[in-house]
Amino acid sequence: MIDERRRMVQELIDKGYIRSEPVRRAMEKVPRDEFVPEEEKHRAYMDMPLPIGEGQTISAPHMVAMIAEILDLREGMKVLEIGSGCGYNAAVIAEIIGKDGHLYTIERIRSLYERARRKLRELGYDNVTVIHGDGSQGWPEEAPYDRIYVTAAAPYVPEPLMEQLGLGGKLLIPVGSDKFYQELVLIERISDEDYRSENLGGVAFVPLIGKHGWKFH
Repeated sequence: MIDERRRMVQELIDKGYIRSEPVRRAMEKVPRDEFVPEEEKHRAYMDMPLPIGEGQTISAPHMVAMIAEILDLREGMKVLEIGSGCGYNAAVIAEIIGKDGHLYTIERIRSLYERARRKLRELGYDNVTVIHGDGSQGWPEEAPYDRIYVTAAAPYVPEPLMEQLGLGGKLLIPVGSDKFYQELVLIERISDEDYRSENLGGVAFVPLIGKHGWKFH
């Protein structure tokens, strides 16, 4: 599987998704096949989202690379991830921020939370804390964060996430009223009261469910 992983990474470099050395190293190191269900392992290094159960998916590798590049991560940063899923994205980010950094990741679905926590611990990611809860409310206990990113689409930008962003921090979130098409928005906190936002284009993510997201049906 290592050769397949390297080939995937090289394709992402060739297509311009991976542009920096830290992202290249992280995606070359993290075994995506460890995070997908047994029946999907043969497709682990294809550039496509895959089902992980509970109606959720593991993001396509190019999207994971895009998120990591857009966030402009540095070693030692404190990061909040909303939507742990199977834990793959968290592992990539954890590699980039290093042992001096820390990633807090929230998952609302208990079975996925347990699976992500178990797998990340098994692979030695001591700089990741997995939390079971409503990610749309963030995790104020450890705020402020240098970076916050959301792996599910919200109908609007949740106010708690804005509030938990540190000065100079960046928030990346898919936003839109259509559950099948959203805009990827990058928000930077430039003062206590002011934020700057940039629309990075169309994406399609599973819905963010919670108090500040889509409601249960």
